[in-house]
Amino acid sequence: MSRDILVLNGPNLNLLGLRQPEIYGSDTLADVQARCEPLADQLNLTTDWRQSNHEGQLIDWIHDARTTTGGIVINAGAYTHTSIAIHDALNAYDGKVVEVHISDIHAREAFRHHSYISDRADEVIIGKGVHGYHLALEWLGAAL
Repeated sequence: MSRDILVLNGPNLNLLGLRQPEIYGSDTLADVQARCEPLADQLNLTTDWRQSNHEGQLIDWIHDARTTTGGIVINAGAYTHTSIAIHDALNAYDGKVVEVHISDIHAREAFRHHSYISDRADEVIIGKGVHGYHLALEWLGAAL
Protein backbone atom coordinates (compact mmCIF):
# COMPACT_ATOMS: atom_id res chain seq x y z
CA MET A 1 0.00 0.00 0.00
CA SER A 2 1.22 3.46 -0.87
CA ARG A 3 2.80 5.56 1.86
CA ASP A 4 1.76 8.75 0.04
CA ILE A 5 -0.57 10.81 2.21
CA LEU A 6 -2.94 13.57 1.12
CA VAL A 7 -3.46 16.18 3.84
CA LEU A 8 -6.67 18.06 3.08
CA ASN A 9 -7.75 21.24 4.81
CA GLY A 10 -11.12 22.80 4.26
CA PRO A 11 -12.66 26.25 4.51
CA ASN A 12 -11.03 29.00 6.53
CA LEU A 13 -7.94 26.94 7.37
CA ASN A 14 -6.02 29.27 5.06
CA LEU A 15 -6.58 31.78 7.92
CA LEU A 16 -5.07 29.48 10.55
CA GLY A 17 -2.91 31.58 12.86
CA LEU A 18 -4.96 34.69 12.14
CA ARG A 19 -8.57 33.60 12.74
CA GLN A 20 -9.63 33.13 16.35
CA PRO A 21 -6.19 32.32 17.77
CA GLU A 22 -7.80 31.78 21.17
CA ILE A 23 -9.45 28.67 19.65
CA TYR A 24 -7.06 27.60 16.88
CA GLY A 25 -3.69 28.91 18.08
CA SER A 26 -1.15 31.13 16.36
CA ASP A 27 0.45 28.58 14.01
CA THR A 28 -0.27 29.01 10.31
CA LEU A 29 -1.00 26.05 8.09
CA ALA A 30 2.48 26.50 6.58
CA ASP A 31 3.94 26.30 10.11
CA VAL A 32 2.06 23.06 10.78
CA GLN A 33 3.23 21.57 7.50
CA ALA A 34 6.84 22.57 8.15
CA ARG A 35 6.76 20.90 11.56
CA CYS A 36 5.09 17.76 10.23
CA GLU A 37 7.46 17.14 7.32
CA PRO A 38 10.36 15.81 9.46
CA LEU A 39 7.96 13.38 11.17
CA ALA A 40 6.61 12.25 7.81
CA ASP A 41 10.18 11.64 6.61
CA GLN A 42 10.96 9.68 9.78
CA LEU A 43 7.83 7.54 9.21
CA ASN A 44 8.70 7.05 5.52
CA LEU A 45 5.56 8.93 4.46
CA THR A 46 5.27 11.44 1.65
CA THR A 47 2.74 14.18 2.25
CA ASP A 48 0.90 16.43 -0.14
CA TRP A 49 -0.73 19.35 1.71
CA ARG A 50 -3.71 21.12 0.18
CA GLN A 51 -6.30 23.65 1.32
CA SER A 52 -9.48 24.86 -0.34
CA ASN A 53 -12.50 26.86 0.67
CA HIS A 54 -14.48 25.06 -2.06
CA GLU A 55 -16.31 21.82 -1.37
CA GLY A 56 -16.09 20.57 -4.96
CA GLN A 57 -12.32 21.04 -5.04
CA LEU A 58 -11.94 18.92 -1.89
CA ILE A 59 -14.12 16.22 -3.46
CA ASP A 60 -12.08 16.26 -6.67
CA TRP A 61 -8.87 15.84 -4.68
CA ILE A 62 -10.39 12.90 -2.76
CA HIS A 63 -11.40 11.29 -6.06
CA ASP A 64 -7.89 11.79 -7.48
CA ALA A 65 -6.37 10.25 -4.34
CA ARG A 66 -8.19 6.96 -4.94
CA THR A 67 -5.38 5.67 -7.16
CA THR A 68 -2.39 7.57 -5.80
CA THR A 69 -2.41 7.51 -1.99
CA GLY A 70 -2.59 5.14 0.93
CA GLY A 71 -4.17 7.61 3.30
CA ILE A 72 -5.92 10.92 3.73
CA VAL A 73 -5.69 13.26 6.69
CA ILE A 74 -8.70 15.56 6.51
CA ASN A 75 -9.67 18.61 8.49
CA ALA A 76 -12.80 19.51 6.56
CA GLY A 77 -13.50 22.57 8.70
CA ALA A 78 -17.18 23.50 8.70
CA TYR A 79 -17.87 21.00 5.91
CA THR A 80 -17.41 18.34 8.59
CA HIS A 81 -20.88 19.18 9.88
CA THR A 82 -22.65 19.77 6.57
CA SER A 83 -21.16 17.84 3.66
CA ILE A 84 -22.74 14.56 2.75
CA ALA A 85 -20.91 14.97 -0.58
CA ILE A 86 -17.48 14.81 1.12
CA HIS A 87 -18.72 11.86 3.18
CA ASP A 88 -19.73 10.07 -0.03
CA ALA A 89 -16.41 10.87 -1.73
CA LEU A 90 -14.54 9.42 1.25
CA ASN A 91 -16.72 6.31 1.09
CA ALA A 92 -15.48 5.80 -2.48
CA TYR A 93 -11.87 5.96 -1.24
CA ASP A 94 -10.30 2.63 -0.21
CA GLY A 95 -7.31 3.95 1.74
CA LYS A 96 -7.09 4.96 5.38
CA VAL A 97 -8.80 8.18 6.51
CA VAL A 98 -7.91 10.20 9.60
CA GLU A 99 -10.18 13.06 10.61
CA VAL A 100 -8.49 15.93 12.48
CA HIS A 101 -9.99 18.87 14.34
CA ILE A 102 -7.81 21.41 16.07
CA SER A 103 -10.52 22.41 18.57
CA ASP A 104 -12.77 20.13 20.57
CA ILE A 105 -15.86 20.23 18.37
CA HIS A 106 -17.92 18.57 21.12
CA ALA A 107 -17.21 21.42 23.53
CA ARG A 108 -18.36 24.06 21.07
CA GLU A 109 -21.70 25.03 19.51
CA ALA A 110 -24.26 22.24 19.22
CA PHE A 111 -24.22 22.35 15.40
CA ARG A 112 -20.55 21.29 15.49
CA HIS A 113 -21.18 18.10 17.48
CA HIS A 114 -22.07 15.90 14.50
CA SER A 115 -19.45 14.94 11.93
CA TYR A 116 -20.27 13.34 8.60
CA ILE A 117 -16.55 12.61 8.23
CA SER A 118 -16.41 10.50 11.40
CA ASP A 119 -18.82 7.99 9.87
CA ARG A 120 -16.07 7.07 7.37
CA ALA A 121 -12.87 7.86 9.26
CA ASP A 122 -10.63 5.05 10.46
CA GLU A 123 -9.30 7.35 13.21
CA VAL A 124 -10.59 10.62 14.66
CA ILE A 125 -8.37 13.15 16.45
CA ILE A 126 -10.20 16.01 18.11
CA GLY A 127 -9.09 18.86 20.36
CA LYS A 128 -5.34 18.24 20.35
CA GLY A 129 -4.53 21.55 18.67
CA VAL A 130 -2.28 21.46 15.63
CA HIS A 131 -0.49 18.51 17.26
CA GLY A 132 -3.43 16.49 15.94
CA TYR A 133 -1.76 16.49 12.53
CA HIS A 134 1.33 14.84 14.08
CA LEU A 135 -0.88 12.25 15.74
CA ALA A 136 -2.62 11.57 12.42
CA LEU A 137 0.68 10.96 10.65
CA GLU A 138 1.87 8.69 13.47
CA TRP A 139 -1.34 6.68 13.21
CA LEU A 140 -1.02 6.37 9.43
CA GLY A 141 2.67 5.48 9.72
CA ALA A 142 1.70 2.53 11.92
CA ALA A 143 -1.43 1.57 9.94
CA LEU A 144 0.30 1.50 6.56
